[in-house]
Amino acid sequence: MSSASIPILHKERLPQSGVLVIPGRLDFALLLHLQKLFEGRPITWLIEEHAHYDTGIRGVFEQASSGAAFSCADAAPALVGNQLRAHLADRGVIIYVPGRATVRNGSSCHIPSSHLKVMCAFGLPILPIAIDIPQGSCLSIERASALPQAVIAIGEPVPAAQASVAAFLHNLYEAAQEAYASRSLFKGSLAMALLEGLKRHGSTNKIIDGADDSELSFERILPLVIAFSKTIKQETDKARVAIVLPPGKAGLIANLAVLFAGKTPVNLNYTAGHEAIKSTIRQADVDRFITADPFVRKVSSFPWPPNRDLLLVERELPALKKKIIQWTILAKLLPTRLLGGLLGLNRRKGDDEATLLFTSGSSGEPKGVVLSHRNVLANVCQFSTRIEVPFGSSILGPLPLFHSFGCTVTLWFPILEGINLITYPNPMDTKRHAELIAFHQINILLATPTFLRGYMKRVDPAQLTSLKLVVTGAEKLPRSLADAFQEKFKIRPQEGYGLTETSPATNFNLPDLEPDYESVVIPSSREGSVGQLLPGLAIRLTDPVTDQLVPLNRQGIIWFKGPNVFNGYLGNPKQSAEVLVDGWFRTGDVGRVDDDGFLYIEGRISRFSKIAGEMVPHETVEASINKVLGLDSEAERKIAVIGIPDAHKGESILLLSTIAGPALEQECIDLRYKLLDDGLASLWCPKHILYVPEIPVLASGKLDIKSCEALAKAAM
Repeated sequence: MSSASIPILHKERLPQSGVLVIPGRLDFALLLHLQKLFEGRPITWLIEEHAHYDTGIRGVFEQASSGAAFSCADAAPALVGNQLRAHLADRGVIIYVPGRATVRNGSSCHIPSSHLKVMCAFGLPILPIAIDIPQGSCLSIERASALPQAVIAIGEPVPAAQASVAAFLHNLYEAAQEAYASRSLFKGSLAMALLEGLKRHGSTNKIIDGADDSELSFERILPLVIAFSKTIKQETDKARVAIVLPPGKAGLIANLAVLFAGKTPVNLNYTAGHEAIKSTIRQADVDRFITADPFVRKVSSFPWPPNRDLLLVERELPALKKKIIQWTILAKLLPTRLLGGLLGLNRRKGDDEATLLFTSGSSGEPKGVVLSHRNVLANVCQFSTRIEVPFGSSILGPLPLFHSFGCTVTLWFPILEGINLITYPNPMDTKRHAELIAFHQINILLATPTFLRGYMKRVDPAQLTSLKLVVTGAEKLPRSLADAFQEKFKIRPQEGYGLTETSPATNFNLPDLEPDYESVVIPSSREGSVGQLLPGLAIRLTDPVTDQLVPLNRQGIIWFKGPNVFNGYLGNPKQSAEVLVDGWFRTGDVGRVDDDGFLYIEGRISRFSKIAGEMVPHETVEASINKVLGLDSEAERKIAVIGIPDAHKGESILLLSTIAGPALEQECIDLRYKLLDDGLASLWCPKHILYVPEIPVLASGKLDIKSCEALAKAAM
């Protein structure tokens, strides 16, 4: 590995004084390169005495003039630090060399937290160094040989007085984010990448539409898409085109064709209310709607525009038969680069708008989230890098296309990585899902906990034996549901996390890996967490009251930075400025990160009340109420907690309940005593109970905060 082939970011961060260098990962070639980085300075190699090292690395130690060892079981690390301090004289550098580890691909830290804790307790200044290996975590459409073998990013030094695992990880993640974001793929065009995927995987992969069991290979999809894209160009001069279709071959073709036409697909939420739909149409400024006649009849409640504005897929494609034949021939004859140039697919790329999605509006009017080519390509690469899908895999795609996960992971991801996509239009029909999983031997299932409950009720365990990975998101995965699902289907669902604004995936758990010979296993799942960060993401936490930075291991509002983080809301610079600061996105969720990098979501800031200066988490209060009332928190929601204005303490807690007796005031008093006996703080107890016929929830299973607040306001 030549030194010229390895870009180094932020050399200016190298301290001139002595420092303990901790790279997130290191192999033999990079070890030698790191040695050159500190050429002319005294170097001491630091190892953990029980760790295992490759032969080449051991050879460096044997030839070195200075070396030291420590044990992660050492009871007095400060004394070890005092002994090591002598090696920092005369600008000396101590370089820690991580041992062999079994770790998920794309992980920025290959060091056990037990080792990090001891080194942070040495009382020495620390320099984190992130090392990204693009060749080992690229998409199938990229040529690994054209990528740099590694990118090194120097992190911000951690002063000795502030040394902790949380501080080290914070600075390491930021450096790793910069290294990952430098990839040339992210400057390119999503449309061009999809063309490469359709051509490369054309004969080996396909989409199977579970609604009618029809299938189309990727190579047959390509000419359909190109021909349809020409029609779309002729039909409208607008920059965006609306799509009102469920998951299926028509939805896939429509999205691809709009992108190939040099326009932005806008998948509209046909399950939303009329006012929300009208708002999204107005904000998106669209005048053409791609749909299908059967779907128009099925979703008659949708505020459909005049027929002249509708492009019906089942009518448009048959009329293009001759052109489709022509493009079939050209698509086979022309190489990807030439075909893409002919179609003009490289005109929009990088930070240009690629797709427009709208938030669900659970706490306000839908906001338009503009995702760029960079955002989508980065998130597909992040997701794919972490799960490492084997060749020949299949994924079930029942999530709606207006949902960010349904768009990125069950639309673009299969094409870019060469995975068979099996779709179904109804995300709630778990019985049919199970039939599709069994018949097509599907390996990957993405769902919400609400959908998993449907599997528990309606599905035979034998139908899901092909599944290798089940990931949930959108709402918290209760441990009892995960246990019950594992007991019935012999596979444990893994909880993940993401937001529309992050394209969407940021974290998810994965089954722990089996250890290789003489290597330590870095965990990749932890109960109660939403998993570790995907590669290329940095995280910081701020105090909900003061907005000041807090350590990662303390509760705070979550901020993300990375190539998958959006650039702002559509036509709303004020709202954008409220959540975006110097490339950092304020999620509005509250959480913390443990020493192994697992993120715990502890509530949403909109689901906290500030009472007498104290932040009260609504979800914690709800859990306590469910417990003392003996309610099943995984069945249909019977309670919900919201904050209402209070003249004396700023806010107070109101309980919405579908179960109520004749004397609500007495019930509130009785409930208060039960909660106090269970250990809940007095300040956190509900002050009022409001009976409601049902608790409003969204289609995803999330609590509909906006509707809950409207019920409370109407009753006040």
